[in-house]
Amino acid sequence: MSHGFSPTLRRGLTTAAAAGLVLAGAGPAAAHVSVSAPNATPGRSTVATFSVPTESDTAATTALRVTVPEIATARTEPVPGWTAKIERDDEDRVVAVTWTANPSSPGIRPGEFQRFVVSLGPLPETDSIDFPVEQTYSDGSVVRWNETGDHDSAQYPAPVLTLGADAGDQSGHEHGDQAAAEPGEGTDTTARWLGGLGLAFAALALGAGVGAVVRGRR
Repeated sequence: MSHGFSPTLRRGLTTAAAAGLVLAGAGPAAAHVSVSAPNATPGRSTVATFSVPTESDTAATTALRVTVPEIATARTEPVPGWTAKIERDDEDRVVAVTWTANPSSPGIRPGEFQRFVVSLGPLPETDSIDFPVEQTYSDGSVVRWNETGDHDSAQYPAPVLTLGADAGDQSGHEHGDQAAAEPGEGTDTTARWLGGLGLAFAALALGAGVGAVVRGRR
């Protein structure tokens, strides 16, 4: 009696392995710094929320610098344990906002994320805005989320905000989702759905394959 797998069972195992790869690939999307500003419109002010996860397993995030388009006003929402600073150019236009953890604050520890909220305006007359970010860690390392253009293939995509009546949460990697979502939640949820579907199909395939083997042995 042969103990080899039937073709149906082998296909089921292949599908299960592929589903596992989909789930494994879902993790990194949640690690990107993202920006959310529902209904952000060119020429008007908006409230933008930057969601910042700590990727390091050993160091905390202690500072965040967000480069913004040259605009007239910026007002930050207080964050307990953090100090905000608005940077302006020679013409008094806002060019960056920096949040720094106070000496008594632990910062954003490994496994955590923090939201930073700022009112910006008026927004430029454009379809979208890139917000390059410098994320500083307690060990002195700096991660620069500043890649623009093709965000799908970028390793360190800058958070991008699409402007328009239906503009919602925009991460550095994908578009969509609601304002208060956790960093990368939209893409992470999609990946989990895809992974779940893959596992469901794998389970069906495995069941069919095992049934075929049992019937063959009878």
